[in-house]
Amino acid sequence: MKNIKIWHNPKCSKSRNTLELLNEKGVEVEIVKYLDTPPNKEELKEMLKMLNISARELMRTKEDIYKELNLKDENSEEKLIDAMVENPKLIERPIVIKNGKAAIGRPIENIIDLLES
Repeated sequence: MKNIKIWHNPKCSKSRNTLELLNEKGVEVEIVKYLDTPPNKEELKEMLKMLNISARELMRTKEDIYKELNLKDENSEEKLIDAMVENPKLIERPIVIKNGKAAIGRPIENIIDLLES
């Protein structure tokens, strides 16, 4: 399998476990450390389409920055996307992309399903 990418945070155990799963399956994977090289607005919108979810569903709502920015009361998709672009820590992880489809590795079974599709 080729053309697989992971939006990865090495400090996150779920992200490390997902990368380990990909390696165990012999998958060639491109690692994107999205905290170091955050996605731009267009990339984030494309990711939301691949995941088929709303911006809020991609957000880590328990992060302090989520509360600091009062995002729970924000209803604008554009503003939520802007918040993730400016604060990539808000983006749920890990995300694996394969052939124009994506899955969030919470639970890791989502990634197994993606690999088998």
